[in-house]
Amino acid sequence: MLGGVPTASVVVDADVAYWRARAEAAEARAEELRARVGELGEQVAVLSRMLFGRSSEKSGSSSGADEGPEARAGSGGQPGKRGQRPGSRGHGRRDYSRLDTREEVHDVAAGERVCAGCGAVFEPWGSEDSEQVDWRVTVTRIVHRRRRYRRRCGCAGPRTVTAPVPVRPVAKGRFTAGFLARLLYKKYVLGLPLHRIVRSLAAEGLDVAEGTLSGALKDVHALLAPLETAVAERNAAAFHVHADETGWRVFERVEGKDGTRWWLWVFGAADTVVFRMDPTRSAAVVEKHFGIDREAAALPGGRRLVLSSDFFTVYQSLARVDGVDSLWCWAHVRRYFVRAGDAHAQLRYWRDGWVERIALLYVAHRDLAAAEPGTDAHRQAGEAFEAALTDMDTARREQAGVHSLHPAAKKVLATLDREWEGLARHRDFPDLPLDNNRRKGRCGTRWSAGRTTTARRPNGPPEFPL
Repeated sequence: MLGGVPTASVVVDADVAYWRARAEAAEARAEELRARVGELGEQVAVLSRMLFGRSSEKSGSSSGADEGPEARAGSGGQPGKRGQRPGSRGHGRRDYSRLDTREEVHDVAAGERVCAGCGAVFEPWGSEDSEQVDWRVTVTRIVHRRRRYRRRCGCAGPRTVTAPVPVRPVAKGRFTAGFLARLLYKKYVLGLPLHRIVRSLAAEGLDVAEGTLSGALKDVHALLAPLETAVAERNAAAFHVHADETGWRVFERVEGKDGTRWWLWVFGAADTVVFRMDPTRSAAVVEKHFGIDREAAALPGGRRLVLSSDFFTVYQSLARVDGVDSLWCWAHVRRYFVRAGDAHAQLRYWRDGWVERIALLYVAHRDLAAAEPGTDAHRQAGEAFEAALTDMDTARREQAGVHSLHPAAKKVLATLDREWEGLARHRDFPDLPLDNNRRKGRCGTRWSAGRTTTARRPNGPPEFPL
């Protein structure tokens, strides 16, 4: 600097420092944007599979990642076909003799029962029988006529007597118990909307409004309350229960509740299923259902509960309750591996390896359930089940230490590591399902809280099939 004026070298150094700082900031911003693009790419891949792709837990696909947990190791990659297989033994003619039977006799015309030559009458010689199944639905109007009598003498007492009022499920209700039972079956078992039930009744000659049937359902709801309570108590006392929850829209203003989003909870035991609609997604719903004392953090009566679920924080909090054994869902863990492979092509080989490990666990679990305890097959299946868990435990530890592993893979392994205790606890309950998908052919009959339906009455009849 000469005379207070910066020299050229000083100016250049300042410009270099300025532009270097700008370049470093731009590079940091570019790196941030690249990471964001990667995250969005993962989301697009996951959402594309959810919207357009096959479920990663359905069997019968030729793609390894798309096959069900057992199919990849046990089906040879051949897609399954619907219907009866060629060459398989059929079920034969079904026996309908248990149905109410009405006989109809069809006779030969009188002119055809005599000999055309001599006129001798034919003698009866058995019959040829066949059967049909008829389907008749009748809507009947029942008129109750209650007889009345009056006294003919002058003695003290009421002057008239009338037959008692017939028993009705709903006081002054129009419909019989049989009608209401069929209405409940169509609405909540078959899942038919009211407007279709109204059209069905109209075809049978009964013109009734949707509002009338809706009112009948509300009246019956109170009658079913004791049954609901008994089912809920039996469900809460079960040793093993599946639990899940999903968002549910309720388009009715409720005091203290903002917005239309509620939560539908489902608790499935061996012989009962309970649905709970609640405005919150808090642990209070589960604690209330199972009668858990939050302060004591224990189940009532010192009983035990095995709960199959995903890793939602509510279920993680239950894992700390005395008497609760949490079994995490292996299907949920599998999804993380599948989605990582969908989002990053370079991870597909890594994904396939983990999908194969999980498939071997499912196959061993299936063989273990099918074998008779105490047999060699049962022992071998138990050893294979333990070996599959040990192999995954070893693999997750070794891969977690690989510095060059893709960040998305590290994220999945971190989830696996965090939830490993609940996943490995299945070795203590080998007779219980590995996942929370109760699906026919794998773990029984499928149920789920995640159905896309709209509910309108939080305090009225539930707007979903029971």
